[in-house]
Amino acid sequence: MNQGWFSRPVSVSVGIAGATRHILNAQQAVELLAGHWRDAGSLQHSSALRACRRAMSGDVSAEIARDAFVGAAREAHVLVE
Repeated sequence: MNQGWFSRPVSVSVGIAGATRHILNAQQAVELLAGHWRDAGSLQHSSALRACRRAMSGDVSAEIARDAFVGAAREAHVLVE
């Protein structure tokens, strides 16, 4: 299965301490989105999860998945800009 490598990492703040994690591909994004995501179940979250899974199967580009993940991270206030 394709990991859906992003052109640039997406930096997000995770965990109670807010450690910065650099998400490099759709597979890592799915792992994070499917775990303890702050706004799990929101429209942005669902769209990002779907887009990242589709990037892993080769149905969409990794950049579409990256954009969706950035949107979900921004909505959840975990995007490090």
